[in-house]
Amino acid sequence: MVNFSIIITAGGVGKRMQSNIPKQFLEVKGIPILMHAIRKFYEYDNTCQIILTLPEDWLTYWKELIVKYNFTIVHQVVSGGVERYDSIKNALQFCDSDVIGVHDGVRPLVSSETIKNCLVNVKEKGAVVPVITLKESLRKIEQNGSCSLDRKDYVSVQTPQFFLKEILMKSYEKAFHDKITDDASLVEESGFKINLVDGNEENIKITTPFDLKIINLFI
Repeated sequence: MVNFSIIITAGGVGKRMQSNIPKQFLEVKGIPILMHAIRKFYEYDNTCQIILTLPEDWLTYWKELIVKYNFTIVHQVVSGGVERYDSIKNALQFCDSDVIGVHDGVRPLVSSETIKNCLVNVKEKGAVVPVITLKESLRKIEQNGSCSLDRKDYVSVQTPQFFLKEILMKSYEKAFHDKITDDASLVEESGFKINLVDGNEENIKITTPFDLKIINLFI
């Protein structure tokens, strides 16, 4: 089994969720969404290093949730930054494994198979990202209308995204700009090849109240 560190990012405030608290703290089936996400990695490998990034204003609230739900999985908490990029860069200095994964804290349905797919490939390939194929037809918006695209040429990207530590550290030497949408885009911009593996369809990112209904069906 590959030893790894996993950075779970939970820096969002959930404006589209129409909630008074960040979406990662909303309860699903008895515990907060973020705790479900942490459990997925602990259940896959209880020796992995788990690092959690949270908005500084919500650190005390998270400590209260740990007590309230008697959450005993060992993890390290790091204050998040202004951007997701800043949060992960803060967390990287604490990673002690040669393989580092980055996962959205509001994806509580990542499967063990997806994690395994990434880990069995990352040592050889260096940068691995789980994806799923598209079912819907695609159209590109253009100035004078739109045009059809072949969906076979596109995939939907998920997390966790796994990298060799040296690759991710090197990539985070680059300055942030608004076209960096995830770690894969940053790593690719730094000159490294991104390799794709199968993800799992239910591994959605919770963004809206509708997404929350879907998660409740699966957990």
